[in-house]
Amino acid sequence: MNLPQPSDEARVHSARLIEHIHAEIDRSGGRIAFARYMELALYAPGLGYYMAGARKLGADGDFVTAPEISPLYGKTLARQVAQVLDASHPEVLEVGAGSGALAAELLAELEATGALPERYLILELSPDLRSRSRDTLAARVPHLLERVAWLNQLPPSFRGCIIGNEVLDAMPAHRIARSHGTSLEVFVRRGDGERPFSERDDAGNGELQAAMERLQLPVDDYRTEVQLVACAFVRSLASMLEKGAALFVDYGFPRREYYHPQRNRGTLMCHYRHHAHADPYHLPGLQDITSHIDFSAVAEAAASGGLDVLGYASQAHFLTNCGLTDLLARTPADDARAYLPLAAQVDKLTSPAEMGELFKVIALGRGVPQPLLGFTRGDRRAAL
Repeated sequence: MNLPQPSDEARVHSARLIEHIHAEIDRSGGRIAFARYMELALYAPGLGYYMAGARKLGADGDFVTAPEISPLYGKTLARQVAQVLDASHPEVLEVGAGSGALAAELLAELEATGALPERYLILELSPDLRSRSRDTLAARVPHLLERVAWLNQLPPSFRGCIIGNEVLDAMPAHRIARSHGTSLEVFVRRGDGERPFSERDDAGNGELQAAMERLQLPVDDYRTEVQLVACAFVRSLASMLEKGAALFVDYGFPRREYYHPQRNRGTLMCHYRHHAHADPYHLPGLQDITSHIDFSAVAEAAASGGLDVLGYASQAHFLTNCGLTDLLARTPADDARAYLPLAAQVDKLTSPAEMGELFKVIALGRGVPQPLLGFTRGDRRAAL
């Protein structure tokens, strides 16, 4: 792979994480599930990608998310959040706030429209991103900082609006393989030579084995992912959400498309300095590891916890329904210097060739009247 070379200091950091994972493999009898490898690579205390200090988001990081692409994203999302707050309770819980750009835009727009929440809670496990989000909010909306609180875990109960932008994709995923008519789990072992890790397929645990049997993978020589952790997280949300809605924005597909015969190498994707590739064992601790989301599984997990699926749509449809083009029109088109950059940002957010079709929005809720603003047109719940 033609990827940028890390600094000597970064290589040392990655080597320390490799040693940490090797020790875990040794303690576990010579292998760990891929999901456990992904968990350690991303979240091992002080060593994992999200738990260490390297810059992750933005031009000088590894990837850019929608809130960093355009301030219009947060302003548009605020319209949907305001509707949920009005129907439930004036509190927001953002899961994985990243740089804080989305929180800052949401708070500013909600204040401008008279829908400011009483509290804005942020659940963020990364010390680096927690600090960065605090700095962003202090710089952009300092007068609202007193309304913001950072959490280490989900509250026991919640009423209001929950937001997760590109959160589910970074939760550890199990990898599975179909070979000779049998579905097996992918395990990680110590590697040989220059490769620090290798894989071996074997029988999975009870929950994963049951999930594999339900999937009925279409062909042999097929590798893919199952998001048991993300689904468990959704069930946890269902148990604490008394009234309101959770909005998740991520890339993925309904099950029929996710496990299509032609998608036989799965959806695993890594991000390193704005380069995307599919090797999760390259420089662990220095790169993000993600999988696309099976939104049918997310919907089923929500339903099992008593939540309603309130909508499912492409990002393009959702943002358009919430008035993205109206917000763009606030800037006069004849002011080219101001308008053209915003128009380019809108195109990136909504174009089928960019984020508009690959990214989806799903709304899960309890006690919230329908329809939600973002799903008035283009609702694809039937595809789940």
